[in-house]
Amino acid sequence: MIKLFTAWYMRKFSDPNAVTLVVILLCLFLFIAMFSSLLMPVFVAVAIAFLLDLPVNKLTRLNAIARTPATIAVVTAFIGFALVGLFGLMPIIWKQSSNLLQEVPNMITQGKGFLLTLPEKYPEVIQASQIETFINLVNDKLLEWGEVALKASLNSISDIVALMVYLILVPLMVFFFLKDKQELVEYFTSFLPKERRMATQVGREMYQQILNYIRGKVIEIFIVGVASTVAFIFLGLNYAVLLGVLVGLSVLVPYVGATVVTIPVCLVALFQFGFTSEFGYVMLAYGIIQTIDGNVIVPLLFSEAVNLHPVTIIIAVIFFGGLWGFWGVFFAIPLATLVKAVVSAWPSSNEDEHKPIEEA
Repeated sequence: MIKLFTAWYMRKFSDPNAVTLVVILLCLFLFIAMFSSLLMPVFVAVAIAFLLDLPVNKLTRLNAIARTPATIAVVTAFIGFALVGLFGLMPIIWKQSSNLLQEVPNMITQGKGFLLTLPEKYPEVIQASQIETFINLVNDKLLEWGEVALKASLNSISDIVALMVYLILVPLMVFFFLKDKQELVEYFTSFLPKERRMATQVGREMYQQILNYIRGKVIEIFIVGVASTVAFIFLGLNYAVLLGVLVGLSVLVPYVGATVVTIPVCLVALFQFGFTSEFGYVMLAYGIIQTIDGNVIVPLLFSEAVNLHPVTIIIAVIFFGGLWGFWGVFFAIPLATLVKAVVSAWPSSNEDEHKPIEEA
């Protein structure tokens, strides 16, 4: 057994480049696991810098201007669009959220009334005791959610302080990440060992993957969110902007997000229209948007960047989301691609077996 393990170790770790890659990955994993909550503004700034790197590069190449003025122009434009979108959407979302919360008790009352009529309509299938048990379970869950909401509201002051820190520090970090990109990369790589061929290969692949993924996700959120909002407004659905934003953000979590956000869309449409043709039109439009997103938008935006099995993506979302919360979910696909890139770059047993023949 020891001989087998020794032989496997020599095959896989005899190359110093492989050892360097393992050490770098372990250090990064431990560093992020230990300081992820403290470094969250840095992660946000890095994600935005990835998004804005392309327009900065295009400005420097097409207009032949220095990187600093190009960075100032791009970051200023980004902040302007972000503020317009924030102050334009937030009042509407806040108002619709408040109205929806006020209407929840009426929805619950209507739902209970509908459920209590089911035993009379279908006595052979549904019994009154089953409906009462179900209603009690729902009431218990609502009480739990109310306690969670109360705790969240009590912690809102600290959240506001954190938001203010984000609004100040993140734009500054984005500016310096873009302006001094080359110098920062050279500085951090100076600490790495010279034997890092595999790490460099994986790093280049992951840089392009993350770059394409962040841009693709932002575009997908915008397209799906706008299309859903327009469709809901056209069909006269209440809380159209709020639901459209939720549908757009749901694409952050592949497969799971679309399933979860279907519940509020379906419930709002059901309580507003009942089992009528209008309800069918809303669900049909929502289904068409989800179908176009999954079969047209995602393949066009990501192409080979998300060449992963759906089961692999779901496992990555659960694993990395459990480790790092929202950002673990957001970067679940790139992190799963990282694992795939490391496995592909790692020297296989067949390669090791053929090496002496090739060298001879």
